[in-house]
Amino acid sequence: MTAYIPRRAARVLVVDGGGRLLMFRGFDPARPQHRYWFTVGGGIDAGESMVDGAVRELHEETGLRLCAADLGEPVFHDVTRYPFGGDWYQQEQDFYLVRVDTLEVRVDGFEQMERESIDGYRWWTAAELASTTERYYPEELPALLARLVGR
Repeated sequence: MTAYIPRRAARVLVVDGGGRLLMFRGFDPARPQHRYWFTVGGGIDAGESMVDGAVRELHEETGLRLCAADLGEPVFHDVTRYPFGGDWYQQEQDFYLVRVDTLEVRVDGFEQMERESIDGYRWWTAAELASTTERYYPEELPALLARLVGR
């Protein structure tokens, strides 16, 4: 039986004026051929609330600085299990919604592991996510995005 490392994470659905979702493309260093798309966000630091972690991650990964009140309540909650770097994690995560007209993404706040395992980003519509053969997480994103942006 696999022993899972517990992890809490805050994720941010950054949606632009065209209803497109910002996602990063990365890979597991232990399985570099396994590429996938995922939303802004990451692990919660000790003593940090989910919303404060979301604010911090948003700034580190995009350069966008907001306060906790700007994020409001989570729009989705998920528990997932996944391998990364040779370990298995069970991650409980809340997703917050941030709407921007446009955003010039700045990744200079990436941590070392992110610089080594993320190789791009792009903006996705719900329809593009639903029709792609590329991997993305969580699998509910097309329906969630369509519900949130009304497209």
